[in-house]
Amino acid sequence: MYTAIKGTYENGQVIFEETPPTNKNMKVLIIFLEEAEAPLTQRQPGNLNRLGSLQGNGYSIPDDFNDPLDDLKEYM
Repeated sequence: MYTAIKGTYENGQVIFEETPPTNKNMKVLIIFLEEAEAPLTQRQPGNLNRLGSLQGNGYSIPDDFNDPLDDLKEYM
């Protein structure tokens, strides 16, 4: 069974943020998680690709795009 406990590694020691669920000797696994150095940039409004904006660049929407698919006829 695995139990996760948050903690901080400082000066060669692990300092737990809560009490471990046992007092007996057990093997432990410690994973070091690096914090992100810079926050993710926020998306700017109006900075999206609009439908049809890629037309002329080798991509186009077919005229029958919204037509029912032949493969789904038996379900409709």
